[in-house]
Amino acid sequence: MACLLMFQAHCYDAWLTPAAKQTKWYEWSQIGGTLPAPLFLFLSGVSVALVTRKLNKKGLHRNAIAKTTIFRGAEVFGFGLLFRLQEFVLGIPISPWTDLLRVDILNILGLSIIAMGLLCWVTAPPQDDRGQLAAGSSKTGTGKFGAVTLIPWKTVVASLGIAALIAVATPPLWTTHRPTWLPWWLETYVNGVHTFGVPQKWLFPLFPWAAFAFAGLAVGSVFLWAIAEHNEAAVFPYIAAIGVATWAGALLFDALPMHFYESGSYDYWHTSPNFFLARCGVLLITMGFAYAWCRWIPGWRGLSPTLQLGRTSLLVYWAHVEFVYGRLSILPKGRCTIPVATVGLVIVSAAMLALSIWRTGKERASKALRTSPLGSAATAESG
Repeated sequence: MACLLMFQAHCYDAWLTPAAKQTKWYEWSQIGGTLPAPLFLFLSGVSVALVTRKLNKKGLHRNAIAKTTIFRGAEVFGFGLLFRLQEFVLGIPISPWTDLLRVDILNILGLSIIAMGLLCWVTAPPQDDRGQLAAGSSKTGTGKFGAVTLIPWKTVVASLGIAALIAVATPPLWTTHRPTWLPWWLETYVNGVHTFGVPQKWLFPLFPWAAFAFAGLAVGSVFLWAIAEHNEAAVFPYIAAIGVATWAGALLFDALPMHFYESGSYDYWHTSPNFFLARCGVLLITMGFAYAWCRWIPGWRGLSPTLQLGRTSLLVYWAHVEFVYGRLSILPKGRCTIPVATVGLVIVSAAMLALSIWRTGKERASKALRTSPLGSAATAESG
């Protein structure tokens, strides 16, 4: 769903005429476009929780688990740098060299995964050299749904604390307490200043975006680590309900007469902790809806475009940008009406779905070859 929302936001933004961008249609498309980045970051935290749980159940030492997570984060960060290099090369001679150091979603996604891997390592139960839990520690317990893996509360509390700290620190780091003593290419990772002298709202610095990843890590640890192993259907309605309460609480906090920040440093729609909390509520509601879609609506029957695109989100993100914003744009940028741009959106979405199906089909074929007797024999012979 995040991929589809991303496609429509980017297509309309790139192709519509200035007049078309004054319509409600465009306004609502861009509101929908505010969800993909928080969703990708939030789900990266959930994924780290799931991977950590899976490797824990295999008996891996916490050092090995941290190494796996940190390596994946470094890989994503490397993809972010490679993506910027590709965009710079394709944009020659128009693109300035400073675009190579622009902070984007992949950069922050990679750094967030690295930080979450370190946090999971720090908060993991003590182990001996063989990976066994220290005396007095236990992986399992009993609860409402029977024997369950104990929830890693240290990770949950630390994740929520870091997310809250990032959210609270964002307004001053964007305004009154900017780290201007840093070179711009480092400060941009704090507040997205890049080379413009002031923070840019369209970039993706660590503050506040990394907070969504740590919120996802907390949610993944609580709901997907243990309890949902035994009764997922009973857990996800609670997720949606907590999301509604979180969203309502954010509105209440913002309506209070007390003000924690100076008036010049408070921007509700971009840096406010209240808006971060409201978006977390929306993410939880979306998570509950997505689970319901897959479980009770025919989301698993036949081909599901949303599920398919989700399996290759990095690939379709990378590819669609060039066909929308790049030199390979399938429509003239800034010169299309809403109907024409909508046709282009359908074409891009279908093309990305086909690319995704091709990619997963290639991976399945490669896996089948490796696991088949013929493939195993060929691998052994080549080895």
